[in-house]
Amino acid sequence: MTTIVNSWNDFDPLKHVIVGRADFSVIPPEEPATSEKVPIDSEMRGMWGPRPTATVEAANEQLDNYAKILEGLGIKVDRPTPLQWNQAITTPDFRTESGFTQMPPRDILLTIGKEIISSANSFRCRYFEYLAYWPLMKQYFDEDPEFLWTQAPRPRLTDKSYKHNYYDEKISLEERLERTAAKDFVTTEFEPMWDAADVMRVGKDLFIQHGLTTNRTAMEWFKRYYPDLRVHAVNFPGDPYPIHIDATFVPLRPGLIINNPHRRLPEEQRKIFEANDWQIVDAAQPAHDTPPPLCYSSVWLSMNCLVIDHKTVCVEASEVHQMEQMDKLGMNVIPVPFRDAYAFGGGLHCATADVYREGTCEDYFPNQVDDPTLV
Repeated sequence: MTTIVNSWNDFDPLKHVIVGRADFSVIPPEEPATSEKVPIDSEMRGMWGPRPTATVEAANEQLDNYAKILEGLGIKVDRPTPLQWNQAITTPDFRTESGFTQMPPRDILLTIGKEIISSANSFRCRYFEYLAYWPLMKQYFDEDPEFLWTQAPRPRLTDKSYKHNYYDEKISLEERLERTAAKDFVTTEFEPMWDAADVMRVGKDLFIQHGLTTNRTAMEWFKRYYPDLRVHAVNFPGDPYPIHIDATFVPLRPGLIINNPHRRLPEEQRKIFEANDWQIVDAAQPAHDTPPPLCYSSVWLSMNCLVIDHKTVCVEASEVHQMEQMDKLGMNVIPVPFRDAYAFGGGLHCATADVYREGTCEDYFPNQVDDPTLV
C-alpha cells in the first residue's frame, strides 16, 4: 500500500497512524526540564534507570492490542523501531545518562498537511528520540512524492535554556499555580523549544500550549514557518505542571471541545471559540483517584482519547465516566484497555501520530475577532 501523508486536525477520518512501542523504555535521570515535571511527592523523584521488564511487557501487550483494534477499523498502523535508550547522550553542550522511550509518537511527530515535523523537545533525554521513527519517515519519503520530511531547528539545550532551581522543594501547590498562571515556567526564551503534543491542529489555526515543554519563541517560529496559518498561544492556569495540551483541551469534531474542568481555558482566550460558535464543555471526571505506578501524567489521561472520525472515539476501557460522556455527546465509543501503558508516555492520543486523515485545510474560525491569543 502506497503511503499518502496528509492530516490537518485530530477529528477527520483517520486512515493511517503510527502507534508506539514500550521496548527498552527508561526512567531518565533528573535534568532541568524533567525535574520540574515530576511532582515532589512522586515516587519517581530521584529514580532513574530501565523500567521493570514486567511493566514493559504489560504495556506492549496493550499497545499491540490497540494497534489490532485500529487495524480492525480499517486503519493502516505502522510501528517505530525501538532503540536502546539506556545509553548516555552526549553533545558538545550537555550530557545525560539515558534516553527515554518510543511509546508516545505524538510527543515527537507533528503532521501538518503533507509535512511531518520532528519536534524541538526541551528534555535532553529526548534529543535523539526522533531516530525511532527515522525508518518510517524514509519509507514515507520513498512512497509519497509530495511528503515533506522536516526536522525543526534542534535546540542546543544549554543551561541558558532553563531557569535553574526554578522550584524550591518546599514550594506550595498554591505558589506553583500562581507561577503557572503568571506564565512563569522552567524553560526560558533563549531558543525555540516545543513538544508536538503541545500543538492542537484545527485546519488553518494552530493552538499551542505555553507551559513547561513549549515556549513563546517556539510559537514565533511556527508563525514564521507557516505564514498561511494562524498561531494562537493558550495556557491553562489550573495546572501546576503544564505539559501537553491533549489531556486538557481535546477537539472531538468541528464545533465541540472537551476541557479539563480543573484547567479551564481563561475567559479572554475563549473569544476565538465563542466568535465561531464552538462549544467548550467540561470533561467527565476520571474513574481513578491516582495514576498508575511510575507514571509522569495525572489521572486526567482519562480524556486523552483518539478520535477516529466525527462520530467515533477510542477511550481507555476503565474510564467509565468519560465513555458515558462521549455517548451523551453523540460519539460511538470504542473501549481500549490502556492503563498499563500510561506510565510510558501517556494515553491513547499520546501513543499515536497521524500519517493520513481524510480532509483538507479548512477554516474553522473565519470570524477572527480581536484575539488576545494570536501570536
